[in-house]
Amino acid sequence: MIRQPAVAGSFYPANPKQLHLMLTQYLTEVATDAKVPKAIIVPHAGYIYSGPIAASAYARLIKAHDLITRVVILGPSHRVAFRGLAVSRAATFSTPLGDIPIDQKAVQAIVQLPFVEYIEQAHTYEHSLEVHLPFLQEVLDHFEIVPIVAGDATPDQVSQVLEALWGNEETLIVISSDLSHYLDYATAKLMDETTSKIIEALEYEKLGSETACGKVPVSGLLKLARDKSLSINTIDLRNSGDTSGDKSRVVGYGAYVLE
Repeated sequence: MIRQPAVAGSFYPANPKQLHLMLTQYLTEVATDAKVPKAIIVPHAGYIYSGPIAASAYARLIKAHDLITRVVILGPSHRVAFRGLAVSRAATFSTPLGDIPIDQKAVQAIVQLPFVEYIEQAHTYEHSLEVHLPFLQEVLDHFEIVPIVAGDATPDQVSQVLEALWGNEETLIVISSDLSHYLDYATAKLMDETTSKIIEALEYEKLGSETACGKVPVSGLLKLARDKSLSINTIDLRNSGDTSGDKSRVVGYGAYVLE
């Protein structure tokens, strides 16, 4: 079974050449000499809004293009309500740039956990994972993915899954989240700066769903980082007013790295 793209042509170009050119432009505008992160938190809006912010994290993976062979992607559910975490029975996820195979052994391992189950409808139209796939295809060589949609799950549950899939340098963790939604520019900027401080302090208990739509997966990563005595740093923090120019009602975007 192939999971077909749901937001190609709306969130990002459906034409492969246009998509490649857009990604290349975003990535070449970012310095790539920084350390390769183990995990990143990146936004999932339409590329014209959040693409440049996401690229600031993805550009750091280019040096590891032949080392990273598995990517664990967790994003929030926007369309389907459920408890726990949802995986898919699909063999591949497709984008205009090609098909990406699923790490079936990893999926079968985590589905043994009582709060992880197969829920296809959670994946069918979900954009929070899909928008990251072309970026990954642009910066990495050959890799498999472990796509997970988060419903109503606890930080401990998400942390357990991330711990089980942590691996070594071959595994990258991608956490998908936007920040504040539909506030005026000044209010959003202030709220997003506060949220970034919470993320850097690993104080997941202080995160609210109004401050980060990916609160559930983000909280799980923050908990695990705290348990492992690791640190997370903000590398980009902007909003749709910065990228699109309309500052009346904006959505916040941050890029963070765990190294």
